[in-house]
Amino acid sequence: MPVSATAVGSVSAFLSHFLSTESAAVANSQPSLSFSRSSSTRRPPVLGAPKVSVSGGSNTKTDGVVDQSSLLPDEIKQARMSADWKAARAYNEKGLIYEGRIESFNGGGLLIRFYSLLGFLPFPQLSPSHSCKEPHKTVQEIARDLTGSIMSVKVIQADEGNRKLIFSEKEAVWSKFSDQLSVGDIFEARVGSVEDYGAFVHLRFPDGNCHLTGLVHVSEVSWDLVHDVRDILTEGDEVRVKIINIDREKSRITLSIKQLEEDPLLETLDKVIPQDASIDPDTLNASDHFTIEPLPGLDTIMEELLQEDGIRDVKITRQGFEKRVVSQDLQLWLSNAPPTGDQYTLLARAGRQVQEIQLTTSLDQEGIKKAIQRVLERVP
Repeated sequence: MPVSATAVGSVSAFLSHFLSTESAAVANSQPSLSFSRSSSTRRPPVLGAPKVSVSGGSNTKTDGVVDQSSLLPDEIKQARMSADWKAARAYNEKGLIYEGRIESFNGGGLLIRFYSLLGFLPFPQLSPSHSCKEPHKTVQEIARDLTGSIMSVKVIQADEGNRKLIFSEKEAVWSKFSDQLSVGDIFEARVGSVEDYGAFVHLRFPDGNCHLTGLVHVSEVSWDLVHDVRDILTEGDEVRVKIINIDREKSRITLSIKQLEEDPLLETLDKVIPQDASIDPDTLNASDHFTIEPLPGLDTIMEELLQEDGIRDVKITRQGFEKRVVSQDLQLWLSNAPPTGDQYTLLARAGRQVQEIQLTTSLDQEGIKKAIQRVLERVP
């Protein structure tokens, strides 16, 4: 029969009563409320039925309840879907975790049942635990194994107008495990994807699973200059990392590999070339006995350092020779030797040769490091 505006109002009244009655039934017997034949998911009692207006009509009772026989099947289906979109928005706004059944998958992710709706979980939103457990499997094989199971997820987008219902397992796992993290914690971890700007690393928890992922920025991979992260890290590598920052609002973890190694900026010449039987005493030479020729490129750096505010004098005081070649490139760093008044010690290395440089300055240690960095950026 034709549906008038009055009848639509009656439908709304029925739905308000119908859904409220169903919600009450959930509290007692917890029956399935989904109109989808394949779904047995219960509607949570915390999310109430949508409120709709009541208007009079031939099928409207005095208490505002419409006889169900007066409703068309499409109207009931549409009302249920609207109610489920409202529930999805509530899950998103409140950050609630939903236990959803994985119906199937496609080339981009999993299809998860949300009452009468079918949402999407992109593969990048999967917890890293799946790939860490079975690293030999492709994401498609993992998805096939997960089909039919129940997964804890969060709703990260609920756009009824564009029919976009997006889930994330990562966000649900973050809620469960992030409280166990603190800055300074050290984890065994597995390298995931490697990008130009760094590597994403999966943290292994005491239960043996990798639940959370953090980023090791290219600057935190090694104390040495890293041109390409892929030269050092490869997907699947086992590494140890230190948590150096946690952004709980954005669910981000910043990690470091190099901070678990001794900072070469804190070495002295005597530590670079230990005073033991591995070298001859003559390998350490003082500038008082002869003039030390600067390492290739070092003279330019010394001249540039003198252009920095606060630096008054730069001169080579000692040099030595290592038994092994660490790098043919010129390296320069600040020693941890305590300053003598306003004099600090720098170390320069190229090939087997190491030179000790005395820096007279009014700058503190951090100021010197920044001055060195500026100079190295200027010198080709």
